[in-house]
Order: sequence, then C-alpha cells, then structure tokens
Amino acid sequence: MQKESAWKVVLLLARFALAAAFLSAVADRFGFWGHMGELGVSWGTMENFYRHVAKLCPWAPAGLIPVLAWAVNALEAVLGVTLLLGVQLRASAWISAALLLVFALSMAAFQSLKLSLNFSVLTCAACAALVYLASSLEAAPGARRV
Repeated sequence: MQKESAWKVVLLLARFALAAAFLSAVADRFGFWGHMGELGVSWGTMENFYRHVAKLCPWAPAGLIPVLAWAVNALEAVLGVTLLLGVQLRASAWISAALLLVFALSMAAFQSLKLSLNFSVLTCAACAALVYLASSLEAAPGARRV
C-alpha cells in the first residue's frame, strides 16, 4: 500500500510539473512574466514567440508562422489545464509527449541539440510519457498496482 501511495504522489507531481511548464510558457507569451530580456523571460510577447516558431519551422511559409504559434499556444494552454485537473489524463499525457518530442526534434534539427538539452524538452517528453504509462496502468481494469 505504501508503494502505491508513493506512485500516486509521483504521478501527481509529474502532472503538476508538466502543467506548470505549459502554463508558464503560455503566460510568458502574453507578457505575464515580464519583457523579453528580463530575468527568466523567454518571449514576453506573441510576436517574439513568432520568431522562435519561425526558427523551429524553417519549412513553413511566413504567413503560416502566426497560425502555428497560436495553435501551439492554445494546445499548451489546454494541455496545461487538463493535466492540472486530471481531465482526459491519458490523452493529455500522450499529446503532451508527442508535442514535446516534436519540439525537441525541431530544436535539435534546426537550432542545436545542446539547446534542446538545455531546455530539458526531452526530459519533459519522457515525463509526459511516464504520466501516460502510469495513468494507463491505473485505468486498466484488474491491473496490478505498482
């Protein structure tokens, strides 16, 4: 029983960490953390985020960049909320892992592998995959608890 409780706590912490990361990034793009250049601020505005998206998607035409940026922003906001609340947890975790893996691969391919490692995008993708697997085990009928 103690192992099961520990597992639930770890799963909860992983969900909250992923949710916080997504929601913090969204807040940054709306300027809630301050202006670009201030300590801890990556973008500060959606326009600054557009430049980041353009670097990660050099194949995309210029007119598509704002659409991609807003789509990512909306998806991260929804994923942050669903992970936080535990709504559609398996789907949210799976989509989170896929999205983060795409980010990591794009960063490695179009910027640098070191940058994707510095921002721990692969770590977050693995965390999301862990949440997916753990929630799958927990939801399976007759599943043996870890």
